[in-house]
Amino acid sequence: MGKYDNVEGIARRTMILFFLIDTSNSMSGTKIGEVNDAIEGVIPEIKEISSSNADALIKIACLTFSTGVKWMYPNPVDVNDFKWSYVNAGGMTEMGKAFEVLNEKLSRNEFMAEVAGSYAPAIFLLSDGAPTDEYKDAIEKLKKNNWFKYALKAAVAIGDDADKDMLATFTGDEELVLTAHSPEALRKVIRFVSVTASKIGSKSSVSAQTTNAKQDDFAEQITEFNSDLIDSQNDNW
Repeated sequence: MGKYDNVEGIARRTMILFFLIDTSNSMSGTKIGEVNDAIEGVIPEIKEISSSNADALIKIACLTFSTGVKWMYPNPVDVNDFKWSYVNAGGMTEMGKAFEVLNEKLSRNEFMAEVAGSYAPAIFLLSDGAPTDEYKDAIEKLKKNNWFKYALKAAVAIGDDADKDMLATFTGDEELVLTAHSPEALRKVIRFVSVTASKIGSKSSVSAQTTNAKQDDFAEQITEFNSDLIDSQNDNW
């Protein structure tokens, strides 16, 4: 038995979908507007996935970061009760602080404390720039966190100014970093990653469906989607 098998396999355990959103000044205007609209628009689909799943209850947690960090809600919220609150952009890009706070919450003493247990989470990072604070120590500590290690992870680089190398360090694989060059592409990416992560992450675990198999399935679908996205995009940002 693997050391992480005990987080899966019981009916209606919790799977948390995390959004980590860059709300620095460079995200102002169309970018932050599209992020708000896209995430609000995909919530009903995630509700359907959760409601029809006998094995897992999906919850949402959203952390925004600029000059400082802020959780949209103090704790993960059942997607059926979740209401998106529009976020605004302004300030610096304190991504290192976001990694530090995420690491603190990925603990059985914090967000992963469900009595019935939790599936490995799904974590989606969106950014159009580079960290303006020290982030390397924070991300190294985060990578040692078992919840993070086994999470489904993806990132979207919004435009060409995003630090794709840093995003690849976060996901652990450059293939899991998607680039959105237009508002339309950003909407497509947010919907696809959110829905795919919710479907795969909330699957029950059987002998043929280990946590690693979920990660492989997720990576394969993201890579295929990214290939189509690259072929279809026209630069807009």
